[in-house]
Amino acid sequence: MSNQKDIRDFLFRGLMFESEASKFQGAGIQIGADSSYTEKQLLGEALAPFGISRRNNALEMARLYAIINCFENEIRDFIRETLTENEGVDWWNNLPRKTKEHAEKRQTTALTDSWLEGEKTDLLGFVDFGMLASIMIEKWTCFSNLIPSQHWLKQRMEELEKARNFIAHNRMLLPSEFQRIYMYVADWNRVIGL
Repeated sequence: MSNQKDIRDFLFRGLMFESEASKFQGAGIQIGADSSYTEKQLLGEALAPFGISRRNNALEMARLYAIINCFENEIRDFIRETLTENEGVDWWNNLPRKTKEHAEKRQTTALTDSWLEGEKTDLLGFVDFGMLASIMIEKWTCFSNLIPSQHWLKQRMEELEKARNFIAHNRMLLPSEFQRIYMYVADWNRVIGL
């Protein structure tokens, strides 16, 4: 009998601590392990074998990679949501044959020839970055009220594709290029309403 009471008291104290801990955390007081410190330590250990200049360049490029990653995946969601809203859940079947075949071939390769365990079910994820603008232009009636013009779309996507390919192939960009990428992404987000 006292065993049940001890368990109940223990659980109650745990709940009370959790409640109080969140108040402390809200006030900026660290409670528990600092996961950001741990992440920094792990990153530092992984980068330790490399020279300081290479590490610094990699960390600068990591910031750009994160932005391009978010941007590219946001565009994929934008396309998916817009076409679903305008054409229904079968929108994929209405895309140009060349685009669908390209994505389906890359998906098949990923499913059969790769040991990687990442996302493999989203066909739009297998469409090349450069083809995303083509999809929006092909389906312009669905996007014309959301994007200023096809010229505006092509210009930004072509510039960002060049930068994306540099980043994806681990080439270092100059600081002025960082600013151009930030500008294009911010411009896109402002126009699209993110």
